[in-house]
Amino acid sequence: MESKRASSCRLLFGLLISAAVLRPGLGWYTVNSAYGDTIIMPCRLDVPQNLMFGKWKYEKPDGSPVFIAFRSSTKKSVQYDDVPEYKDRLSLSENYTLSISNARISDEKRFVCMLVTEDNVFEAPTIVKVFKQPSKPEIVSKALFLETEQLKKLGDCISEDSYPDGNITWYRNGKVLHPLEGAVVIIFKKEMDPVTQLYTMTSTLEYKTSKADIQMPFTCSVTYYGPTGQKTVYSDQAVFDIYYPTEQVTIQVLPPKNAIKEGDNITLRCLGNGNPPPEEFLFYLPGQPEGIRSSNTYTLTDVRRNATGDYKCSLIDKKSMIASTTITVHYLDLSLNPSGEVTRQIGDALPVSCTISASRNATVVWMKDNIRLRSSPTFSSLHYQDAGNYVCETALQEVEGLKKRESLTLIVEGKPQIKMTKKTDPSGLSKTIICHVEGFPKPAIQWTITGSGSVINQTEESPYINGRYYSKIIISPEENVTLTCTAENQLERTVNSLNVSAISIPEHDEADEISDENREKVNDQAKLIVGIVVGLLLAALVAGVVYWLYMKKSNA
Repeated sequence: MESKRASSCRLLFGLLISAAVLRPGLGWYTVNSAYGDTIIMPCRLDVPQNLMFGKWKYEKPDGSPVFIAFRSSTKKSVQYDDVPEYKDRLSLSENYTLSISNARISDEKRFVCMLVTEDNVFEAPTIVKVFKQPSKPEIVSKALFLETEQLKKLGDCISEDSYPDGNITWYRNGKVLHPLEGAVVIIFKKEMDPVTQLYTMTSTLEYKTSKADIQMPFTCSVTYYGPTGQKTVYSDQAVFDIYYPTEQVTIQVLPPKNAIKEGDNITLRCLGNGNPPPEEFLFYLPGQPEGIRSSNTYTLTDVRRNATGDYKCSLIDKKSMIASTTITVHYLDLSLNPSGEVTRQIGDALPVSCTISASRNATVVWMKDNIRLRSSPTFSSLHYQDAGNYVCETALQEVEGLKKRESLTLIVEGKPQIKMTKKTDPSGLSKTIICHVEGFPKPAIQWTITGSGSVINQTEESPYINGRYYSKIIISPEENVTLTCTAENQLERTVNSLNVSAISIPEHDEADEISDENREKVNDQAKLIVGIVVGLLLAALVAGVVYWLYMKKSNA
């Protein structure tokens, strides 16, 4: 009996270490697992009724087996072999499914489930594949700027901790960048950590940029294989500052050049369309062949009309790239002759001229005593009403603040002139004597009465207007009297007398002086009458011509 058992054990041991029987119909089986997950490998064999035990092993690269787990069919006990890399990581279930926790890259092996009976050994192999998703790619070591027409490193795209290794692709504005001699250079390398066996992929992009790349986004991606197939992860976008040379220069004028006037400050600003823009320029002033080196602005203070001309600016190192503009410094001169306070005598002639010199047509306005005149004043024979404050004002409408004005204060002087009138009241009880005075400065009037009689009213004076006013008294003389009116100013003293008969003696009245206002009304009425008469004469003439034509036609 014992010899029989010994024979069975020898047979069993020989079966385990020799080639086992692969169950018909069972081919290669692969289990895919993510790094760090639990690997679950079903045995894939039908458990025979006479099963003694089950074992799991894996094969070394040289093909030699390493047993890692044992489970008896009778005692239901599980034993794990002393394999350091799988310590505390294995679990063998009753149906002989093997689980390995915390999957590692080193778990990529050929595992075999073995079910042993007294007379046979059955095997089912399983291939384990472990995948590790790489980190999100990141563009690092980015260039601070790129220069047009220069091949320059743009940056590195790096993705870490991948298994298996992946591929990196570069994109410009979402389109794949392919290597192009002298324009696109892509250098790819990968490194494996000897401890974790994970890969780090790095792709360096050298790129020849142009102005078309301004604000263009660059990205990269990593493509890798995972448990469910191929996947791609993209980096964040990166936009680069593109440096390009200045191709055009422009010049600006502040304030706007159509509003520059004498006394203003002018700022010239020169701009280049390169990136970065030029910081210094040469400024050329009218009549100065040599440029003035300055920042992008140059200021002229308190400019005069002789600053009118062409202004230019250019690059320091490329004087042929130049911009120019024409500046007109607007000016306005006004000369009033005579001006200030001017005194003339009544009846004198006074030529007045307001001469304008300007950078363009200017408007001229005359004012007298703050009232606008329709035309320039002319004085062929001065009157008192011509006196006043005259202002000649001119302006350039297009240039704000460019105005000039000068004033003339005209004083018209004259010696006192007297005219006396008398009028008897309709009641016959009194007479009104008026002394009309003309002169400037205003003459003072004094009355003197010789003879007997009484003054019924006190002296009454009119307002002093345009060098004229009057003084009147009302008397009731009982006998013939003589009234004397004396008018005096700084120029002369004038005396005039008027004989007035007693109230009982009828006499011819003197007509009153017609005032300027009444004289204008009379003139207007006369003009109206003349117009009416002329109109009637023309109507009569037309009627006569019509009648003559009618009669001539009737006789024919």
